[in-house]
Amino acid sequence: MTALLAVDDDERVLNLIEIYMQREGFTVYKAADGTEALSILETKPVDLAIVDVMMPGMDGIDVMKEMKENYELPVILLTAKGELSDKEEGFRSGTDDYVVKPFEPKELLFRVRAILRRYDKPSDTVIRIGDVIIDRRSYEVQIGSRTMLLPLKEFELLAMLASNPNQVFTRDQLIESIWGLDFEGDDRTVNVHIKRIRERVAHLTDAIAIKTVRGVGYRLEVLQE
Repeated sequence: MTALLAVDDDERVLNLIEIYMQREGFTVYKAADGTEALSILETKPVDLAIVDVMMPGMDGIDVMKEMKENYELPVILLTAKGELSDKEEGFRSGTDDYVVKPFEPKELLFRVRAILRRYDKPSDTVIRIGDVIIDRRSYEVQIGSRTMLLPLKEFELLAMLASNPNQVFTRDQLIESIWGLDFEGDDRTVNVHIKRIRERVAHLTDAIAIKTVRGVGYRLEVLQE
């Protein structure tokens, strides 16, 4: 499961991030200052950090620099300041994105997902479930001795579901992640693509199955390890 580290001296902000992001399927670690955040990174695997700029002691810019230097971690900076000069300092220092407080949790979620797609960790590049191998480098799906090249959106849908087995994704979540925020279609597009994926792979393997969660969305069920 993808893990986030939220760093802020405001407990209300930490709790907001934790509640919303956990509901979206993320693991969330919380730190009240930079020292605690860096201590967590020594023992916990983290995929992305959300860091407040204005903190006592070690400020968010310095915390971010440490994270970048020692952990090569993507970082979103949070700040109450909205001036262009402050954003410029954040980006010049290496931040991946910048969100001004007060923020909408859904906007933060969009930005988190966009950055994670850009980084796409090497450990997730090849997904193996039973006799199914999904290779994000070549966009190939190998099932047993057969190799297939799926249309891009079908491949991305299958890879997203397979990288989070047994996790339920709503149709809106799938649209946001695969088609993006500017997509003007509707959730029937997801239904059609899922149907095509099933038709391509269902008769080739008993290791996985894409299940419909009525009224919600879809999940990929692992039937054979």
